Amino acid sequence: MASLHRIAIDTMSGDNGLEAAIPAALLFLKEYQDTALILVGDETSINAELSKHKEQANDRLIIQHASQVVTMDEAPALALRGKKDSSMRVSINLVKEDKADAAVSAGNTGALMATGRFVLRTLKGIDRPAICGAIPAANGHTYMLDLGANIDSTAEHLYQFAIMGSELVHAIDGVDKPRVGLMNIGSEDMKGNEQVKAAHEKLQNGEFNYIGFVEGNDIFHGDVDIIVCDGFVGNVALKTSEGLATMLSEEIKAGYTKSLYTKFAALISLPVIKSFRKRFDHRQYNGASFLGLKGIVIKSHGGADEVAFANAIKIARKAAIEKVPERIEEHLQKHLQA
Repeated sequence: MASLHRIAIDTMSGDNGLEAAIPAALLFLKEYQDTALILVGDETSINAELSKHKEQANDRLIIQHASQVVTMDEAPALALRGKKDSSMRVSINLVKEDKADAAVSAGNTGALMATGRFVLRTLKGIDRPAICGAIPAANGHTYMLDLGANIDSTAEHLYQFAIMGSELVHAIDGVDKPRVGLMNIGSEDMKGNEQVKAAHEKLQNGEFNYIGFVEGNDIFHGDVDIIVCDGFVGNVALKTSEGLATMLSEEIKAGYTKSLYTKFAALISLPVIKSFRKRFDHRQYNGASFLGLKGIVIKSHGGADEVAFANAIKIARKAAIEKVPERIEEHLQKHLQA
């Protein structure tokens, strides 16, 4: 029997902590038989939460005690220095020690990035790790990076993001030549700040499928596989898309419940409504990869429920199977020397 994939779960962090992490872990294990989950956190609390679900630790549900928790508003430097036994730090340590193939956390983004970078280090040739995640688009989804790790990015950083994002999409989605676009305020060469213009020139000479500048509306058209931008732009785009999807869902619900007639219309339209909700449910896109590290770290949304958190675990499993850091490292030097 093949050995199990091992994923470390930071069960204590995030807005919902154990109440989301444990049900998510159980939901995930029902679907995937080839993976073991290491539940990292306070052992007594984990056992108590498992008992609520009539479950207990076993060979696919392993408990690793951690005595501390990094709060959502904690300064990354303080978390790094003062909480060496936090559920976040222990989860990443397990990846470093090769006891886990990946780590998943819904915790403080800054602390998670700082800890991941300190413990795992960055790949040779990468100056800064970046956060990469998927956003729904026509006929599928579009990946974006950076989604918030680097507020200010140089042209060289953006070029490195393109390399990492291209390799991730190739590994996860099986796209041979992912279409890479650079976010800008227009498609003309004279538009954009100096960093974007310089990055555009570098990307044109790169050994990947660079299609040029893209704008905000191109995120959802499905004509590009990976969009490169700095963390400020990426985070705003991500939160805007999530907010828009939520607003549309609420407006549709309100519209269909205004009167007896609209309620009847809702019954007729129910298959379409359900399809819409599933298609644009941001929980299905939860789980962003910290690219550029010598190991796999997946960031779940802080307010993720069990469905969203389970999806982040699925992304960690896929990244582990496809050995994403190794693939990035394998192709990195070829791109950087081009």
